[in-house]
Formats: sequence, structure tokens, C-alpha cells
Amino acid sequence: MTTTRRSLLAFTLAALLPLPALALEETDLSPEQPGRIRAEKVEAAIALLPAGYNWVNPGKLTVASVPGRLPFAVYATDTRTAIGGEPDLAQIVADSLGLELEIVPVAWADWPLGLESGKYDAVIHNVTVTEARKEKFDFSTYRNDLLGFYVAGSSPVTEITERKQIAGLKGAVSSGTNQEEILLRWIEENKAEGLAPTEVSYFDDDVVQDLALESGRIDFYLGPNATSAFKAAKDGRTRLVGVLSGGYPLTAEIAVATRKGAGLADAVTAALNAQIASGIYAEVLGKWGLGDEAISQSRTNPPGLPEK
Repeated sequence: MTTTRRSLLAFTLAALLPLPALALEETDLSPEQPGRIRAEKVEAAIALLPAGYNWVNPGKLTVASVPGRLPFAVYATDTRTAIGGEPDLAQIVADSLGLELEIVPVAWADWPLGLESGKYDAVIHNVTVTEARKEKFDFSTYRNDLLGFYVAGSSPVTEITERKQIAGLKGAVSSGTNQEEILLRWIEENKAEGLAPTEVSYFDDDVVQDLALESGRIDFYLGPNATSAFKAAKDGRTRLVGVLSGGYPLTAEIAVATRKGAGLADAVTAALNAQIASGIYAEVLGKWGLGDEAISQSRTNPPGLPEK
């Protein structure tokens, strides 16, 4: 494996940051979120806001979020307020721009049309930058998109960072995802080299999948690192043995999405970079166990994943 390919493939386990104590304790699910991290105004970012921009709600940054699973977002105990890592990130962006935050919970399938039609100013919910999406939206990056290989705590498997290490194992992955494409490609490449086959299972229920992993019916699960890491920290029954870029072998990035040509992206990027420099960005990611997906600089409309 070449050095370049290795750097695109894997982040070593030693490089991963530890999960915060919060993930091991009872998560605050109150709608008030008294511990939410806040930021100061960033005048340089405010100066980049387009004159005459028609805000969905004047004086507010209206942001779509998709409550479903931590650490990204779930509904609070009032069953209507979105809380989690993505709403917290939205809060420091709004603070930086001198705006009040308004979160609009939406279904994942609805965010593209809703953003295009002006129902909200931005979408902040684990949206990966792709070349196809860049035709309709502008992006301001804020996380690396990582996938994680997870095994049962008692598993003899200690590392999966390259395809040969899955030979002869049984794994699970979600259908129609980047990780499924990666896993199936690895299996075909292993087969071409005469390596032992890898059996793939699909589960519609996370609880059933977790039981299969913990009981040894499957050896590993490959999925978004953030959600698996948060769960592993809370229950201690699974552990990370390897990570890949979500766009393997290309680097994939998560970003704030705004309407194409609306003029908000540069201001959002400046806001994010100011909070990266201040350390507040790291506090937000660290609070939700996302520190290993941190970036050193936000970029506006970087190269996205190509169409499959």
C-alpha cells in the first residue's frame, strides 16, 4: 500500500481522540439545554453576509435538522425540540453571525427541496459534500466524514484498516450507503486474490444488529463512526477497530448547506474558522464525541465526492 493511499484509507487508532465523559453519563435531553456552548459575534463574518438577503425569519438563522440519533440530533423530552451535536454546531454559527437560532426539525428526504424553496436558511445535519449536490447548494465544511469498524468488546478482532483483514469474517452494513459500496468492493477485490469470502448481513433494526454483533453472529459492523462511537461510549459493549474516510479512497467532508448563490456560504465559513481558532468549535465537537472528525479549517465549496 502506498503512503498516499494509506493516508486516504486509514486513521490509526492511536490518533483517535478519547470520547468525552459526557458520552458515558446521562445525556441531557431537556429542551432548554442549559449546558449548550455559546459563542461571541464575529464581525468579520457578519461583514460577509449579503446585503438584502431575505432571511426566512428576520433576525434569525433558520436551520433544518433531522432528529433521529445521537450524537447528531434527537428530540428533547418535549418531543418537538431538536438537540444534539448538530444543533449545538448550528448555535455557534448563529451566535457568530449575530443571529438568533431557530431549528426546524425535518425528515432527511425533505431537506433538499426545503432548502431550495426557502423554507430555511441552512441545513446542518451530517450532509456530505458531493459534486452533484454542489450544483444546487453551497457548502461550508465543518467535519470529516468517517466510517468506523466496530466489533464486540470480547471479539478477538483487534484491527480492520485494510481489506485483507475482513477475509473470512461476517460483517453488517446498511444498504444503499457509501459503506456498503466500499465493503462490497473490498470483498470482490479479496475474491480476485483468492482470499476467504466475507459474509454480509443487513439489519433493519439497530437493536437486532447490536445483539448479532454482541452474540458473535456477525464479527463487525461498518457504519458512520460518530453514531457508533457515541453508542460504544455509553454502553461499553462494542469497540472501534478501524476507521476509513466516508468517501474511501477519497476524503469526504460534512458541511453546512445553504442555497446556491444565496451568498451565505462565505459568511458561514468565516464564522466556523473563527470558532475553530477560538477553541469553541473543538468544545462543541468534544462534547458529543466528534473530536476525531474535527477539521483544521473550514472551506467553501471544496471538491466533493463524484457521482457513483
